[in-house]
Amino acid sequence: MRISLLLLCLFILPVGADEVPLEVKGATTVNVLQARQLYEFGALFVDVRPMREWSWGHVHGALHLELGSRFADLAALEWPRNLPLVIYCDNDYCPQSAEAARRAVSWGYQQVYFFRSGYFSWLLLDFPLGKGAEGEMLAFNPVQR
Repeated sequence: MRISLLLLCLFILPVGADEVPLEVKGATTVNVLQARQLYEFGALFVDVRPMREWSWGHVHGALHLELGSRFADLAALEWPRNLPLVIYCDNDYCPQSAEAARRAVSWGYQQVYFFRSGYFSWLLLDFPLGKGAEGEMLAFNPVQR
């Protein structure tokens, strides 16, 4: 098991590194310490990972909008475009957060923060964590269609 994990880290993860940009046009790239400061200021954290990963753990109070499904709900005009959004996924090998930040900018959001190093860096510094929906405040309730 350890050998397969090591092989994954050495060979598979670095391959995707080229695909994740350092910056997203129109968004501000932030590191984990800057993300924590935005958290303290009340910015909305948006986790774009799949539900399985979200349920294992996430930034406390983050909104789960999986990129492949509910993230598009942010395009709705009801959302204030000056709302500060900190968009993240697992780590800097995860391209979903870059794509989500690009979309948010294209929808007219003025304060988009691309948290490139993502959840794993937040976890490593023992910053506030949530797990599943328990204890979380829901900032968004989807309209039943």
